[in-house]
Amino acid sequence: QVQLVESGGGLVQPGGSLRLSCAGSGSVFSFNSMGWYRQAPGKQRELVARIRSGSTNYADSVKGRFTISRDGAKNTVYLQMNNLKPEDTAVYYCNAGLTVYDYWGQGTQVTVSS
Repeated sequence: QVQLVESGGGLVQPGGSLRLSCAGSGSVFSFNSMGWYRQAPGKQRELVARIRSGSTNYADSVKGRFTISRDGAKNTVYLQMNNLKPEDTAVYYCNAGLTVYDYWGQGTQVTVSS
């Protein structure tokens, strides 16, 4: 059974930083892709960043502030978030793809507020 477990969320002031981690387990294979999505109250879930075969893509709203990285050997993905803004407040979900299967973590809350 594949599981994704996120950690690193919390409360931070505007301009601050957080680092999210997502550890995948239960697969003997390396995930084809890993990424982060977020969902703010009353809004649809949206892609934040994704990494696949060493290539990355980011939502325009986070470019230059967030960095996604991955430890492929451990099926672990990270999201370094700098210069956080109140509009970054959301539940952040880890996502992993393996062949035709899609897996999700349970989410971690990020709140940016003074």
